[in-house]
Amino acid sequence: MAPDPLVRLDAVSKMFPGGIVGLDAVDLDIARGEFLTLLGPSGCGKTTSLRVIAGFESPSSGRVLLEGRDITSLRPFDRPVNTVFQDYALFPHMNVAENVGFGLSLRKLSGAEQAKRVGDALDMVGLADKLGARVSELSGGQRQRVALARAIVCEPRVLLLDEPLSALDAHLREQMQVELKRLQSRLGTTFVMVTHDQTEALSISDRIVVMNKGRIEQIAPPATLYDRPATKFVASFIGTMNLLQSHFVGRDGDRLRFNAGALPLEATSETGEAPGKGAVRTIGVRPEDLLAATEAATGTAPVRVSSIVFHGRTLRLHAELGQGIPVVIDAPRRAEGFQFSVGDVAHISLRRGANCPMLPS
Repeated sequence: MAPDPLVRLDAVSKMFPGGIVGLDAVDLDIARGEFLTLLGPSGCGKTTSLRVIAGFESPSSGRVLLEGRDITSLRPFDRPVNTVFQDYALFPHMNVAENVGFGLSLRKLSGAEQAKRVGDALDMVGLADKLGARVSELSGGQRQRVALARAIVCEPRVLLLDEPLSALDAHLREQMQVELKRLQSRLGTTFVMVTHDQTEALSISDRIVVMNKGRIEQIAPPATLYDRPATKFVASFIGTMNLLQSHFVGRDGDRLRFNAGALPLEATSETGEAPGKGAVRTIGVRPEDLLAATEAATGTAPVRVSSIVFHGRTLRLHAELGQGIPVVIDAPRRAEGFQFSVGDVAHISLRRGANCPMLPS
């Protein structure tokens, strides 16, 4: 664990009625000023982790620490933490300024100081001209910004975001991802976000915590998660990954050589381990690391194309490699037309220099 985190979850477990495990001895350090995202499927423990930090859930065991101070027993409003909820939770009978300033009204601040801080917060989210607007007059994106302004106006040490962009359409969601990262960088506040959207997490996070069944599978920056997943779960959850059962045939320096059926592969091992000859290992291969050609050549293996999906600049081929082994290939879309059709045989090979991880058994 990091020596001086802002927030630390120390062996935190949470059991719900019926013996349902929400969190299972989770250890997590959150650094000052970072944008950390909790990512995983429904029921993995990401929202429970957020609620434990906020104080809305009490852990069954373990501690929550803020700057080394045990805050496990503190009530939510006694913690220097604010939350932006999925539905924004704005008060419909209040205008924008009243919504943003609600938390300040509970503090001993002068009216002038409250007005200044509300104005500054709205200016920061680009809504300085909406002070007197009613919530019902705002778009979805504007409501999300008001919720952010209300959260930051009290200057929390940690800002928790519970799927804050899930209610927005795809175009606005992408725009708000940029705005959210810009705001976090400007404030220097620690942001902890929950999302099930891996693209969102990869786009704006400094680090991502991938969770599964109440446990942490891996914590790493986005590029590390994508290029060097630590487990089969992370490999299959982050992006698209072909998980190919492959036989070890030898090594060339730090490159380990395998065969997945007739397809030659090269892989890397985080530990430097080289399995025994003929040993079977799971090799992760990204679709963009496979090349498709119309003619067979040395180092290629035949696959039969079962479907083709349009992905803009690329076309995704779903195919079968030998004995019905499914494989996915991303191929560039050419202006003069694509050379493969459903039912055709393509000859695939591994892109030179591809980084294919050997995954633990």
